[in-house]
Amino acid sequence: MKKVLITGAAGFLGSHLCDRFIKEGFYVIAMDNLITGDLKNISHLFPLEQFEFHHHDVSTFVHLEGNVDYILHFASPASPIDYLKIPIETLKVSSLGTLNLLGLAMQKKSRILVASTSEIYGDPLVHPQNEDYYGNVSSIGPRGVYDEAKRFMESLTMAYHRYHGLDTRIVRIFNTYGSRMRLNDGRVVPAFMGQALRGEDLTVFGDGSQTRSFCYIDDQVEGIYRLLMSDYTDPINIGNPHETTILEFAQEIIKLTGTDQKIIHKPLPQDDPLQRQPDISRAKEILSWEPKTNRAEGLKIVYDYFKSLSPEELQKKEHRDFSNKS
Repeated sequence: MKKVLITGAAGFLGSHLCDRFIKEGFYVIAMDNLITGDLKNISHLFPLEQFEFHHHDVSTFVHLEGNVDYILHFASPASPIDYLKIPIETLKVSSLGTLNLLGLAMQKKSRILVASTSEIYGDPLVHPQNEDYYGNVSSIGPRGVYDEAKRFMESLTMAYHRYHGLDTRIVRIFNTYGSRMRLNDGRVVPAFMGQALRGEDLTVFGDGSQTRSFCYIDDQVEGIYRLLMSDYTDPINIGNPHETTILEFAQEIIKLTGTDQKIIHKPLPQDDPLQRQPDISRAKEILSWEPKTNRAEGLKIVYDYFKSLSPEELQKKEHRDFSNKS
C-alpha cells in the first residue's frame, strides 16, 4: 500500500484530498496544526486502518517513521481574513514549512507536490493568467504575506528539483469552493452563502466589477491528483476558466437561495486583484484535465451543505474588513 503525507489535512481542500487518496487505496498520513483546520472535516476517516493523524506544525521539524511515497504540502491559511490575523504563521508555513517538507522528501525519496496559488500573479496585467506570466505583486502590502510566501515556496521547490534532483510538482490553485469551507473564513462563496442564510444583505467590495473564476472542489482534486501522477515538473494552473464579476456572483447567490436581500457596497481592499481567470491550456494538454462541474450545479451542492449546518454554526460571522490601508 502506497503512503501519502498530506499537510493541512483538516482544512477544506486538504480534507477532500484525504478522501480521494483513501478512495484510491493509499495509506494516508494526515498532518495539521488546527490553526484554521477542523478535525470534524476528517473525523469520518479516523476509524479507518489506512488513516492516521498527526497534530503538528510543519514550520517546525517534521519526522515520520517508515517510508512515504508522496507528500502533498497544503498547510497554509487560505483567506485574507487569516492573512491579516496570523501573518507571521502564514509566512512561516510556506517558507520554513516547505523547507522542512522538502528535506523530508529528500530523506524518504518521496515525490512532493506543493500547493501554490493564483495569488502569485497578484493584480495581473495579463488576462487570462498563464504559467509564463511573472505576476504583479506588492511584497509589502497586507496580502504580501501570502503572495510572497507562495512565490518563495515555488522558488525553493524548483531549487531542490534542480540542485538535488528532487521529484517535485507545483500546482497553482485558483478560487475553489465546496463543502467544508469555513462559513466565517471571509472568502466570497461562504461569505455570501452565510449572509443569505442569515437574512443579511450581501457585502460586495468596490463596485463589484472585479472578476473571479470558481472551481468546484471535486474538479480541483482531480486536477491535483493527475498532476501528482504526471511527469510534469513546472508549475501548472488548476482552476475553472469561466469568469464572473463579483456583482453578478452576488446576484446569482440571491437567485439560488430565493432570498430578497439587498447588495451593499464597501471600499475595495488594498491590493485586491481586479481580475482572476486561469489559462488552463497546459492542464488540458499535459493532464487531459478540465473542470466538469458547472457553477450552478456546484453552488446548489454547497448551498445544501451550508443549509445543513446548525443554527449555532450559521451565526459564526466573519469580520470582512479588508480596508486597512496601513
